[in-house]
Amino acid sequence: MKKISVLGGGFGGIAAAIRMRARGNEVTLFERLGALGGRAQVFEKGGYRHDAGPTVITAPNLFYELFELLGENLEDHLEFKPLDPWYRFYFSTDQLVFDYGPNQEKMLDQIKLLSPKDVDGYLNMLKASKDIFALGYEKLASQPFGKLKTMLKYAPDIIRMRGYRSVYSFVSSYIKHPHLRQAFSIQPLLVGGNPFSTSSIYSLIHALEQKWGIYFCMGGTGKLVDELEKLMLRHDITINFHYDAEQIYVKDSQVIGINFTNGKQANFDKLICNADPIQISSELLGREKISLHNSFIKKFSKHSMGLFVIFFGSKVKYENIAHHTIWMGPRYKELLKDIFDDHKLAEDFSIYLHRPTCTDGSFAPPKGDSFYALVPVPNLKGGHNWSDIKDEFTSEVMLALDNTILPGINTNSENVFSMTPIDFKENYRTPHGSGFSIAPLLSQSAWFRTHNQDDLYDNLFYVGAGTHPGAGLPGVINSAKVVERIIYP
Repeated sequence: MKKISVLGGGFGGIAAAIRMRARGNEVTLFERLGALGGRAQVFEKGGYRHDAGPTVITAPNLFYELFELLGENLEDHLEFKPLDPWYRFYFSTDQLVFDYGPNQEKMLDQIKLLSPKDVDGYLNMLKASKDIFALGYEKLASQPFGKLKTMLKYAPDIIRMRGYRSVYSFVSSYIKHPHLRQAFSIQPLLVGGNPFSTSSIYSLIHALEQKWGIYFCMGGTGKLVDELEKLMLRHDITINFHYDAEQIYVKDSQVIGINFTNGKQANFDKLICNADPIQISSELLGREKISLHNSFIKKFSKHSMGLFVIFFGSKVKYENIAHHTIWMGPRYKELLKDIFDDHKLAEDFSIYLHRPTCTDGSFAPPKGDSFYALVPVPNLKGGHNWSDIKDEFTSEVMLALDNTILPGINTNSENVFSMTPIDFKENYRTPHGSGFSIAPLLSQSAWFRTHNQDDLYDNLFYVGAGTHPGAGLPGVINSAKVVERIIYP
């Protein structure tokens, strides 16, 4: 039995704590906030409930496994409800609606109506995506990449799959209709990437969704976090809230303790960090030597976009709105260039609209709806004064919804509030207020990300969005599997 500390209670930290406890270790988790979940916090206002972070479950087997590791059955505690459609696309330029979901016959019928030549293209794209999934997810997602030789081992496969192409280029080689190209290339945005620069390896997300489907956890992501917390407590994992790390201190090639701002200390045999690796390098190890690899990442990494999120209730129901709607603005490539490359806040935008009350009425009063509208925006490198422009930007987004898919929402909405990249930086300690740590470029994937085991301190490990395999619930939960493979080869 080893004494293992986990710093940070996001999904990566939760999964790591469970895996280490299942191996028989004494595990203590330290969380800076008053609740677990990391970005998966829950807001309640005026009778409306909002999940602030992830809203869907795309690889449910990963959660079943966490319960099974401790001898329990997830279905005794949680209900994962399949969604259909998975996403509804609304193209604001011509009011076209396209439902992306599990019914392939329905999808093919929609594609045929738009562009008959793209039916075969879609089927060929799906086949290629499944091939990439077999390599990128099934082989590599839980494979440690702490050594360059591991990257070189798989480099021929990545080249053969043309992983140097972007997701958009991959999709465009099969699909010709511009709306379909957008619908089938947008997945990288779900993990913080620009479809025009993210490696086509991330097109595996399409195959992942097709393999397992997309689910909503009844009660919300907050309910999922609550049940994982109860699972940990039932199995003697100690959880300490309001423990804000101030410094990690080291001796020789080991990290040996943490000082917290509340005056407490923690000592351990091994430390697993779910905080952003750049924050660890910049602040918590700021007085100590860091590896050349981590120094390079800290200085030169490209970060994911920022997020502007509007939470609101509605006094009336919008029965025709799907659980998830992706509201596409007039520009695609140009808008993404503004956000990712130029850090420019454009006049136009696209919106991801979440309506959990489509599936779970407990999120709002009986006659109402709960919503959040998420808008990709530049991270804080853009220098925008979000405190000054937050109200105006909120009004612009709400007006766009009012004029299109939510008529009357400006009158029907209540308890409206917003989060900006500043909130992400302050609440979640994300560098530059980014939504998903560093961007998922090929040059920032696998070995090129922060290694799951530190290069200098061999008892320091990393899980979460900033390390391999990357952001998104499947990514961060798999990062805990990687750490387990390193500690128990």
